[in-house]
Amino acid sequence: MGLSNFTINGIVPIVPTPFDSDEEIDWGALGNLLDFAVAAHVEAICLPAYASEFYKLAEAERKQTVVFAVEHVESRASVVAQVNYASSRQAACAAREAQADGASAVCCAVPRIFSLDDSALVKHFDRILQAIDIPLIIQDFNPGGNSLSASFVAELHRAHPHFRYVKLEEPLMAEKVEAILEETSGEVGVLEGWGGMFMLELIRSGICGVMPGLAISDILARTFRLARGGDLDCAYELYQGVLPQIVFCLQNMELYHHAEKLLLEARGILSRAKVRSATRTLRESETRHIQFLNVKILSLLDRFNMPRNPAGQASFRNAER
Repeated sequence: MGLSNFTINGIVPIVPTPFDSDEEIDWGALGNLLDFAVAAHVEAICLPAYASEFYKLAEAERKQTVVFAVEHVESRASVVAQVNYASSRQAACAAREAQADGASAVCCAVPRIFSLDDSALVKHFDRILQAIDIPLIIQDFNPGGNSLSASFVAELHRAHPHFRYVKLEEPLMAEKVEAILEETSGEVGVLEGWGGMFMLELIRSGICGVMPGLAISDILARTFRLARGGDLDCAYELYQGVLPQIVFCLQNMELYHHAEKLLLEARGILSRAKVRSATRTLRESETRHIQFLNVKILSLLDRFNMPRNPAGQASFRNAER
């Protein structure tokens, strides 16, 4: 199988799924989110993942979001199709379809509904990798505490060179990042998957990027470039301004959806912060704190002369065409 030219060297945000008042996908709003991602100069965009509420989407909706994204961004950005299934057969079929639909890469979460040993996971990913020849990103989803070892990553890459990236989601990642890079001779890139919480530390350890939420992706993209360029002091100034938002959101997945969409609304990118049911009902104190954090993010953007909605002019030009 041939290797793609797709590479990651920065931020790959997860694009949320916008809904109208009837909880149907709002395709116009999704287009606005994609335009924002392009204007934020990210490396690629990923959907529909956990942060896209993929687990509330019908099979047809999951496919439609990928097709829409590929057609909407055209050559302006690469699209990573998230394919999460506990069934190896379903995952392989969906990955094959995503490639046919124009995705530049596929991202699959490790199936952790129940405990699986490494041999079962090798068979799972072997089947997926045989179905595609575009790069695979493995999301090391590990709510039960288990995680993929550096040796597992290296062995799977040797068998399938188009397994090119792994997204880690655990504390104290630096040692593991370095071990993966050493065991694969740098051929498998490592992405930080905790919203950017540990990015400054892990940039020094060699991560190739971060997969955060969309609403702060432009801030993190600038932070990443500054840190990679050696300006750690300026990178830290941006990072410390956005870290409280990250920490608050990652307490709960449904809380994250509300906070992410409310920030996108505050930035003028979304007109409606609708989360599909079933979801958490925000407590009054949570709503107040989200509003407080959003004001801080807007002030941070203003202080660093960053537009609140960098896609505004681009969206206007697209509408005129």
